This record gives sequence, structure tokens and C-alpha cells, in this order.
Amino acid sequence: MVLDVMKLHQPSLVEFAERLASIPSVEGVNCILREVDQNTETLKVIIVGDNINYALVERMIEDMGGTIQSVDAVVAGRRLVEDVAVPSD
Repeated sequence: MVLDVMKLHQPSLVEFAERLASIPSVEGVNCILREVDQNTETLKVIIVGDNINYALVERMIEDMGGTIQSVDAVVAGRRLVEDVAVPSD
């Protein structure tokens, strides 16, 4: 799951990632800082695991003062579907 997230400066990026990683079924979290302004930070958040509870992820992000701006990628099902380039890409 790849999320575009806006959060306040606190909690720190490390604490933010660690708290998301504590969610049951989350096996790993990668938080990449994309933009910083006076009051907020914009992150690309990659979450890996089986049967991730999106509602729980969203609630935890909101509890930490963040908002999900968009869901940019999701993988679901019994098989991994590889991304394939098409001429319109």
C-alpha cells in the first residue's frame, strides 16, 4: 500500500513510522519525506503486510495529526500483478 500523507512536524518521522509498524499484520513501513513547509510535512508512506486493515492505518495516522491525501497504490489478491508499461504511460 502506498499512501500520500500530510502530517504535522510532531511526531517525528521515526516515531510516525514505528507507530505504523506496530499495527497488527504490518510487516514493514517506509516513510519518505517529500516536502516540508512551516507547519506540515508531506510523506510517501509504503506499508507492507498481509491483510492490512486500512481503517486502522487511517485512524492511527489521524491520531498522530496526519491525513491521507491519496491512496497511490494497493496490491490485493492471491497473486502479485506486475506493473506493465503501456504506450499511454
